[in-house]
Amino acid sequence: MNLPRQVRMVEVGARDGLQNEAVPVATSDKIAFIDRLSEAGLPVVEVTSFVSPRAVPQMQDAAEVMAGIKRRPLVVYPVLVPNRQGCLAALAAGAEEIALFTAASETFAQRNTNCSIAGSLERCAVIADLALARGVRIRGYISCVAGCPYEGPVDVGTVAGIAARLTELGCYEISLGDTIGIATPGQVQGLLEVVAEQVPIPRLAVHFHDTYGQALANILAALECGITVVDSSVAGLGGCPFAPGASGNVASEDVLYMLNGLGIDTGVDLDRLIEAGLFICGRLNRGTGSKVAMARTGRCG
Repeated sequence: MNLPRQVRMVEVGARDGLQNEAVPVATSDKIAFIDRLSEAGLPVVEVTSFVSPRAVPQMQDAAEVMAGIKRRPLVVYPVLVPNRQGCLAALAAGAEEIALFTAASETFAQRNTNCSIAGSLERCAVIADLALARGVRIRGYISCVAGCPYEGPVDVGTVAGIAARLTELGCYEISLGDTIGIATPGQVQGLLEVVAEQVPIPRLAVHFHDTYGQALANILAALECGITVVDSSVAGLGGCPFAPGASGNVASEDVLYMLNGLGIDTGVDLDRLIEAGLFICGRLNRGTGSKVAMARTGRCG
């Protein structure tokens, strides 16, 4: 296999993982969780999202979390923003990188952002202008790249066109999200081949959910195509409320174990990553979704 020597792991557990959890997590516990993730050696730890507290109550303390974390040198702490108001709040809180998002499905875009794909891209343009004017980097997310829970198959050309538009807006990287976890390795490689015609592979990342148990296989398939950036969530936390039946993100511990076995360098400490996952699972009163964590510790949470 022709695999990269290094992979950058983007940890989304503190944002994507927690945002839909029904159990409220104390601000102090979120801060302690993020600090543990940083100490594990993760190069990117997505911290929170500046969204309406009515829409996502779990994220209502976004500014307090940003103020409380211990920022380590060389670690990036992005935040998700949905609109101009959220972007301004994130900038006021000291965000140095923001993530914006859209979808490759019209129905999903309406359910998730209350507007069309075109409308969401217009919002992204406003956010991008605000952020770039202040020297803040922007990363783009595209949901439902492999299929939509409402529309079924998604046209790969649509995904490629949206990725190209986000790149034009100034996103340094585009994360392709299999929101409902239905992709298979061959499909992933076909998608990347088409998207790469408009956005180079070095500017693409992958974000897999493990609904059908294909996430690790899909990541390996993406690595074979030259992908070097992988999103994941410690303990497999997360899921999408707008995608019925979608389980959580692929567990960071499981991704790291696979990468270690392939001899790929990440700079991340597996034991500390497991500890961080068990810490937050304890606060959520739930078991870990990581098979590696369960095997290594004999604990579910």
